[in-house]
Order: sequence, then C-alpha cells, then structure tokens
Amino acid sequence: MFVNLELYRIFYVTAKMGSFSKAAAELFTSQPAISQAIKQLENKLGGALFYRNARGVTLTVEGEVLFRYIEPGYHMMLTAERKFDELQQLNAGNIRIAVCSAVCKYELLEAISQYCHVNPAITIDIVDQSSQEIARRLNLGEIDIGIMNLRNWDEHTATVVKKIEVQDCFVAGTRYEHLSRQPIHIRELAQNYPLILLQKGGSTREYIENYFHKCGIRLSPKIELSHLDLMVEFAVNGLGIACVAKEYVLRELKSRQLVEIPLQESIPPRHLVAAIKKGMPLSTAAQAFIDIFVGMNATSPSVLHPTKHDSLI
Repeated sequence: MFVNLELYRIFYVTAKMGSFSKAAAELFTSQPAISQAIKQLENKLGGALFYRNARGVTLTVEGEVLFRYIEPGYHMMLTAERKFDELQQLNAGNIRIAVCSAVCKYELLEAISQYCHVNPAITIDIVDQSSQEIARRLNLGEIDIGIMNLRNWDEHTATVVKKIEVQDCFVAGTRYEHLSRQPIHIRELAQNYPLILLQKGGSTREYIENYFHKCGIRLSPKIELSHLDLMVEFAVNGLGIACVAKEYVLRELKSRQLVEIPLQESIPPRHLVAAIKKGMPLSTAAQAFIDIFVGMNATSPSVLHPTKHDSLI
C-alpha cells in the first residue's frame, strides 16, 4: 500500500493541534483541504482516525496507535531537514581527501588552513595512499577528492579540477656543494655518487627509474626512504644526493642547506591531477574546498592531454 507522506504530515499536525482549522493555519492551507486529506488517509488505511466534535477532533484508538509510530518518524524528517540545511550552510559536514603525504604538505596545506579558518565546523578526513589506490577509491565514491599522478587518471570515471606540475631534481648538502658548479652527466651521477631515492612501489620512484632506463642507466640507490622529509634530512646531513621535487625543497635551497645538482639532461616534469568522481554530486563542503584549492596558483584544467613525457608517470 502506497500512502503519500504528505498525508501523514497532515495527520500528525492535526493530531497535535486537535483541530482542522488550527492545522490548516499551521500548514498554510484551508480547512477543507485538511479535512479532505484526512478523509483520503482514512480511506487508504481503512478506518477512522479522528472523532469529530464541537471543540475539534480527538484520536480514535487506531489513530493513537498510528500517531505513536508517526511521531518519531516525523521528528526524524524534521531533523533530516535541519541537518541538510546545516550542510548547505557549512555548519556541519565533512570532506574526504586522498593524497600522498608530500603532496598534502606542499600543495594542500595552505588550502586546508584557509578552509578550516572559514569553515571551522567542517571535519576533514585525509588519507595517505598511492595514486593507484586513490584512483580506485575515487571510482568507488569512497573519497570526495583524490590527488594522483596523471597516469592513474581515468577520464571516463573522474573529472580533473586542477593540474599540478612537479619538477624532479637532485639536491645535496654542503658535502657535495662542488657538484653544483657545473652540469653533470646523469650517468656519472648515478655511477659515482650515493643516491637517495624513495622506496619502490610508488609512482614517483617508477617514474625516475623509467627515465634512467630510457637513458640506458640502471639505478642502484645507496639509500631508500619512505618519506620526502627523511630524504631531505639525509641529504642535508651529507649522506647522499636525493632525488626530490624541486617545488618541495625551495626553502632548503634558498637557505643553502641544500644545493641543486644541475644535470646535462633535464628530467621531464611530472604531472599530478586533483580529481573528483564523474557524475557524483559534490557536497557543499567539498565544493567549497575545491573552490579554495583551485583558486590558489590555479593551473588551467583544460590542458589534460598527456605530453610525450607523461606516459612515464
């Protein structure tokens, strides 16, 4: 049996007010409309819900039973409407972001800081995962925003909202400062000096290995680490020459804690994309974050066709 939920709302308000005329005033309609709606509900259910009297209406036994079950449901709907309004007004809600830790620190942190200042009631869930896992979770709708390597982006399931270019380079502490004075051949660097790389398994390490492979060089790093911050610390302390994203060590380069080792052959830039699931409506909270993030040092998302180097990412 299908019953229009509006009839139950009218029934609830009428029972609370104890009068058709008062219910009509509460619901901004006419008394005949209330009377007709109650009659329609009684016909649907197959029994009387109210006793009519000179003072108004009172519930029948069946009506009291129905009211006991309708009342909590009605309040749940009111709560849902209120919560919906809170989400629309950014007084509640959360956003789910998946991104690797280094990208989060250097590409997202400022946007997150601004967002939290403007929307303190919104919670932010951030997970550190590989590009492949981010693409999978985005496709399943488990996250709102994913930042991944361009190679992992599937244009059929995800929409790019921002593109980020990353330039890899080699840096070292003062122990190897002499190497910064003139460009060095990439083969000499790989064969004669201790290299510090990210551990295998991630797309960044794969990209660097593929590039060296194209140059006919097999990489054999001295040290492999799991996080960019550790690589920077190891390089600053003279333990080797680290391959890092130049954008993420600008502070250390400016302070001369690190120096860049120029190469005779430049490493092609990598590209990351911030993406959302195609066809899935964004929450107001997630859209507000994207507006802030895209507006910061915006790179036009219209340039989304892989370059000849992007196939290495």
